[in-house]
Amino acid sequence: MNEAILRIYHWLPFPVRNAAASLHGVRLRSRRYGPETERLVEEALERESWTANQWKEFQEQRLSLVLHRAVTFVPYYRELWAERRRRGEKASWEYLENWPILEKESLRENPKAFVADDRDPRQMIHESTSGTTGKALELWRSIETERAWYALFEARSRRWYGISRSMRWGILGGQLVAPAGRTLPPFWIWNSALNQLYMSSYHLAPDLIGHYLDALGSYGVSYLYGYPSALYELAQEALRSGRQDLKLKVVLANAEPVFAYQREAVEKAFQCSLRETYGMSELVTAAGECCEGQLHLWPEVAFIEVANEMGGEGDSRAGDLLGTGLLNIDMPLIRYRVGDRVTLSGTGETCRCGRRLPLLSSVDGRLDDILFTADGRHIGRLDPVFKAQLPIREAQIVQEGLDRIKVRYVPTADFKPAAARLIVERLRARLGRVEVIMERVDTVPRTANGKFRAVVCNLSPELKASLMKKQGTGQEGD
Repeated sequence: MNEAILRIYHWLPFPVRNAAASLHGVRLRSRRYGPETERLVEEALERESWTANQWKEFQEQRLSLVLHRAVTFVPYYRELWAERRRRGEKASWEYLENWPILEKESLRENPKAFVADDRDPRQMIHESTSGTTGKALELWRSIETERAWYALFEARSRRWYGISRSMRWGILGGQLVAPAGRTLPPFWIWNSALNQLYMSSYHLAPDLIGHYLDALGSYGVSYLYGYPSALYELAQEALRSGRQDLKLKVVLANAEPVFAYQREAVEKAFQCSLRETYGMSELVTAAGECCEGQLHLWPEVAFIEVANEMGGEGDSRAGDLLGTGLLNIDMPLIRYRVGDRVTLSGTGETCRCGRRLPLLSSVDGRLDDILFTADGRHIGRLDPVFKAQLPIREAQIVQEGLDRIKVRYVPTADFKPAAARLIVERLRARLGRVEVIMERVDTVPRTANGKFRAVVCNLSPELKASLMKKQGTGQEGD
């Protein structure tokens, strides 16, 4: 949604905004679910009892299809292999290990070159996401892929926990469904088409969180989905105020790591389990947490490798995650470096839950800092600031004070002052009236181990500690 439309939307009466959200929900529902959905869900659940050999055969067949389709129909890969042949290379494209690692920058430079010739992007579902570097990724998938993905999500992010899309649910997300300066509820909208209460993660100030808790009860929400940092803030207020009326079926965490103190608080506040999910818009990895606290990979989505292996006990492997998408064959991403560091469990390990899906021991990454506002809000995700194809290669947000933010950015050749003004406007929409310094750089600094941090908080430990206590979110002992 562009900025002008967003401003108009914010001025609409609350019932009209709900109606607009519900109309959009009708469109999303028709894309995500169809008459085949229930069959796809049941098939996904049945595959969870497959043996390792069955999964191996399935992935090998699917991988063969993806590689053949990529080298035959996808311009980027067709030219890559043609150039290798011109240089006299004889390595076969039929073996995955002969394919180069795909970096995000290659995908950003010419995303349509990754769409198969026999597909028209205008007839596909388009998604724009900032990923972790602040530069938009443009992605396309067919409606068949979309429905296959959401059937997997229904099976393993809902049915595992005894819930379904027919139930009322809440989500804490980064869409600006209410102006950042609003101090009176509602800070949410109701999307009746998806049975969804969409709540802004930007308004979780200490004196406002109680309104969120009231909304969960008044809308009859059965389960919650959101960023662990935001879920934790809700939980802390529920515990502080002694609320006992917010018993949910499950809380699902996404997009950030789940820390032990967050899990403990959320489970106590909402009287249910918190379950972690892992995935990305590129559809090159997906995983979900079972009742035994184990993260299970979804083998239908991708073939997984790790780079820069460090070894481990048994045949555990640790390193940079590489994913080859098996689900989206119309925009295949092969050996795509996700940007997270993971540890894969050994192939012989099994889970007490009874499912035979492979295990993901741990996920490192997505450890962006939380930013703080002067009125006590904690801002955990700022990806939307960089959406809509801004002319930058990468960017980093640095908090230098409660009223001072620095944005380091690497511009493209067509960068104009208007883009900088848009970034400033979007940050202030989320953080309030802060000073925003735009700093042009040749490259955004990396950490000692080469990791990129999209958000950095440079407030003193003492100030952060006091702000966390102000919110009731002290992390002592963690």
